[in-house]
Amino acid sequence: MTTDTHLREQICMLAKSMFDRGLTGGSTGNISARTSDGGLLVSPTGISFGRLDPARLSHFDATGTLIDGDAPTKEMPLHSAFYDTRSSAGAVVHLHSCHAVALSMMPDLDADNFLPPLTPYAIMKLGKVALLPFFRPGDPMMGAAVRGLAGKRSAVMLANHGPVVAGKDVEAACNAIEELEDTARLACLMRGVNARMLNPAQITDIVTHFDVEWD
Repeated sequence: MTTDTHLREQICMLAKSMFDRGLTGGSTGNISARTSDGGLLVSPTGISFGRLDPARLSHFDATGTLIDGDAPTKEMPLHSAFYDTRSSAGAVVHLHSCHAVALSMMPDLDADNFLPPLTPYAIMKLGKVALLPFFRPGDPMMGAAVRGLAGKRSAVMLANHGPVVAGKDVEAACNAIEELEDTARLACLMRGVNARMLNPAQITDIVTHFDVEWD
């Protein structure tokens, strides 16, 4: 195994945890993280989150050249878009989590703020989640759509596909995307119910207190 042994093991451990709990199935989903030398470790294409091998992760150097490991996920343009537009991004994770995908198919959604304000935690960990239109899996236009946000969102929802979240490190990114799925699940459960959501004053207080990106 080459550099960043702990990071390689952490990526695989967190990915397996999400797979084991049904947050993404089969060979779906992809995950990447910045290495200590400015490169990237990325999950390979066509490999289940439940069976990632630390030694076979795709390893890119700081210039974006693949230097060892298996061929990377076809969603590399999506990951690169977050790293290139958000200097704080240390990791990116993309899942096909069921409730988030279900919610993305509902009518009358706010494309600028996909998740309803049901709890404080999604606001704290994600800020506003942009809902992007449907793109064919692997379409480089997904990356272009993220770049079009000019770094103003740490999380997006790909309609009929799945969420993508950038975080300061791989653990933060995984925690945030799980919060996104939990909130989407609550939103599906509350669909058609006159649920008490957080009011604008409560949202403002959370955004201010926790210094959340909210524009």
